[in-house]
Amino acid sequence: MDIGEIRKEYTQFGLNRKDLNGDPFKQFELWFQQAQEAKIKEVNAMSIATVRPDGMPQVRTVLLKLFDERGFVFFTNYNSAKAKEIDANPQASLLFPWLDLERQVRISGQVEKISKAESFKYFTSRPKGSQLGAWISEQSQVISNRTVLKTLMNQIKEKFKEGQIPLPDSWGGFRIAPESFEFWQGRANRLHDRFKYELINSQWEINRLAP
Repeated sequence: MDIGEIRKEYTQFGLNRKDLNGDPFKQFELWFQQAQEAKIKEVNAMSIATVRPDGMPQVRTVLLKLFDERGFVFFTNYNSAKAKEIDANPQASLLFPWLDLERQVRISGQVEKISKAESFKYFTSRPKGSQLGAWISEQSQVISNRTVLKTLMNQIKEKFKEGQIPLPDSWGGFRIAPESFEFWQGRANRLHDRFKYELINSQWEINRLAP
């Protein structure tokens, strides 16, 4: 399949150094709000890249559930493939592809588990079905068919049919503490605007990158 002729000229916006907030978290919040206002689908969807112990990169899409000056939080099963990769190499990169605005944000940094209290607070805010699902899914493991999941769901519904559903020991959040951000704005003729924030000696240094 030849798809070389698929192309689009990026002309919506520009990005200038003088318009950037010196704090990358505030700049991210601004772009996130603008993406929400533009009604980007799954605006909090982000790709997260980790590395297997054998050096093979792995990437998948997860949902951002919290961000503040400490970092960016997502939730998962702590026995999943990505969790094991993070345990072995606690570094990751994130990508927010807000392509309707001709924008991308890349973030890289160190990863750590959040506290159990923080995980429990978010867990209790989830719909009951999602809470139950966290108990039955041995994420990333091979299963024979979907009937297995249905059977386990019926069993766990019966087990927790009364009272509050407890937080599974194997489920919780990870926080990526950024060491770099890149804000990418598409421009005409592929001469995109790219600005990289790097944390150097506890200060954010901003540089424009060639497209």
